[in-house]
Amino acid sequence: MKDEATRTTVDDHPEAVTPRRMGQLSRTEALRLLGSVSLGRIVFTHQALPAIRPVNHLMDGEDIIVRLHDGATLSSIVTPTQAAGVVVAYEADVIDPETHLGWSVVVTGYACRVTDERELARFSARLRPWAQHPATSVALRIRPDLVTGLQLTV
Repeated sequence: MKDEATRTTVDDHPEAVTPRRMGQLSRTEALRLLGSVSLGRIVFTHQALPAIRPVNHLMDGEDIIVRLHDGATLSSIVTPTQAAGVVVAYEADVIDPETHLGWSVVVTGYACRVTDERELARFSARLRPWAQHPATSVALRIRPDLVTGLQLTV
């Protein structure tokens, strides 16, 4: 990503970069890229205001699985009895800070608490929390309804 063409500056200003082209990603490609990283940001409503938290995730088919610790702000957004879940957004990206090339994916869908013990055990084995906490026993499944992805190219 760091060839000479990507280092071209606008008006010879050293901090500016040449404007990038923004291309749309297909749903399939956007979800593939989302599965290639483990860290993202979940957007939800907390006390009637938008809130964002960094979390790690894994993909289970097209679904995004996020593990949470007991008592986390996020663990209160859904209860096991809510069949449809709560609308959330999930975003992940990889954008090179020098070249400004990369991609960004945003998924909007319903988050439901995972209650099946076998699924929780399977996710626990595959997804380690990025921040240590004594009780990490809650998992959310985000089922994507709307998937948008952008790729920044030269």
